Amino acid sequence: MALINPWINFNGNAEEAFTFYKSVFGGEFATIIRFKDISSPEFPVAENEAHKIRHITLPIGTNMLIANDVPEIMGRVNENENRSKIDISAERK
Repeated sequence: MALINPWINFNGNAEEAFTFYKSVFGGEFATIIRFKDISSPEFPVAENEAHKIRHITLPIGTNMLIANDVPEIMGRVNENENRSKIDISAERK
């Protein structure tokens, strides 16, 4: 059975939001990758973006809540528009 996982884009506050979600739903982050973790000479990361979240996941039951911060170079996420995606994946075991 496929799983449907919400994926939310944030304007730099993904960690704050996910810390709140963790306090509500419990559990531990399954993944947390910061932009500094993927920095390289071919893909330099600006200092003001280094600690922002590239990818974070929080298991909630059989689903996964997923998010990231949008780098400033890509522009701000318009909070009045749809800023989320849906990830469909195979069932986790």
